[in-house]
Amino acid sequence: MRVYAARWALPITSPPVEHAAVAVDDDGRLAYVGPAAAAPDGDRVDLGNAALLPGLVNAHTHLELTAMRGFLEELDFVTWIRTLTRARAEVLDDARLLDAARLGVAEGLAAGVTTFADTSSSGTPMQALIEAGARGVVYQEVFGPSPAQREASMAGLREAVARLRATETDLVRVGVSPHAVYTVHEDLLVDACAWAVGEGLPVAMHVSESREEMDFLREASGPFADGLRARGIEVVRRAHSPVHLLVELGVAQIARPLLIHGVTFDASDMHFVAEHGCPVAHCPASNAKLGHGVAPLAELLAAGAVVGLGSDSVASNNRMDILDEARQAVLLQRARTGRHDALAAHQALELATLGGARALGLDARVGSLEVGKDADLAAFRLDEPRGIAAGDVAATLVYSIAGRQAALVTVAGRELVRDGIVLGADPALPARVAATTDALRRWSAAVG
Repeated sequence: MRVYAARWALPITSPPVEHAAVAVDDDGRLAYVGPAAAAPDGDRVDLGNAALLPGLVNAHTHLELTAMRGFLEELDFVTWIRTLTRARAEVLDDARLLDAARLGVAEGLAAGVTTFADTSSSGTPMQALIEAGARGVVYQEVFGPSPAQREASMAGLREAVARLRATETDLVRVGVSPHAVYTVHEDLLVDACAWAVGEGLPVAMHVSESREEMDFLREASGPFADGLRARGIEVVRRAHSPVHLLVELGVAQIARPLLIHGVTFDASDMHFVAEHGCPVAHCPASNAKLGHGVAPLAELLAAGAVVGLGSDSVASNNRMDILDEARQAVLLQRARTGRHDALAAHQALELATLGGARALGLDARVGSLEVGKDADLAAFRLDEPRGIAAGDVAATLVYSIAGRQAALVTVAGRELVRDGIVLGADPALPARVAATTDALRRWSAAVG
């Protein structure tokens, strides 16, 4: 038995405990959560003036794009995504993608993230997560906007998923991600989701992220429609919104996909999301940086939707910090609604932990400090200048501690981070990823 003692423990499902302790048994599960004075005997680790909470859950990442941090600045969304796609294909081979994913996992762990929900076309984040001992879901992306691509895309999806499933562990599992309505024809979307359901695989999809996406679906217009027509692919007006399309196709009801972004959700979308139990990955910083807007998070929660927080890729966000996403979520909702009570700090902290776990179907194992759950823990010091506050500890974590590295991170009881240092990290990894960023800059200069 190992016993971690700290000034505060935040179970999430119950009020914070001062002068607390958490005990972890030999199977990596929580055996005790409560006052330190009543903790069982064991190897004691005194974290001092720190806040101990469930490991943070990043409900949406693109770990393989970590080398693209700072590469796509100040671009409109369509140019951003087209440049990303081309550069990825021409510069980032599997070795570079794997190293980028490794660096992304290390960054997340140092910031207290223990669970990563990643969408990937290469599958390399699977290896990176397993190597690091982190927890996660790797959603294998599938593309194919033309009906003629349906068969080949499905064959490629089956093959890629089979490779990934051969490496699955108790901590890291596989999912399927039809990328978006403008990159996946609806026939392929139905096929991919039906196959995933039959295989018992979770599904995730980028949905209602941008105005351009809405123009594509509602009016068959805009840059996405123009780009497909230039390739000889027919585009027609199809649905009121991506959520309406998923309902019409039966995907929402059967696959219940994780809906990533939801910036342009209206009242009818949110009704369907809640009715059919489709969880949402809310990415406030990425949504704002790309100029998409602010998702109606307060209304989603009021409707009863399950919501987690995601960083998106560092190509759009520049950093992976889920406490900062919680802070941004609060501030942006209050600014959007003009209400000081649109979202509270303790609600945002729940989204960063238990909300994300629920969105990924992992809440029976992680997301809160409860006896019997896996010991995924993150601790942040409160004796630094930012941590010295008269407010409640949840508010301090959300408003003040964002950007600080974790003092401790464990996954299933195994220590992965101590004092902000990722244990066992490859010291040569940053230099290899830096060489990739140099290659991206040279590529950008060459193509103009």
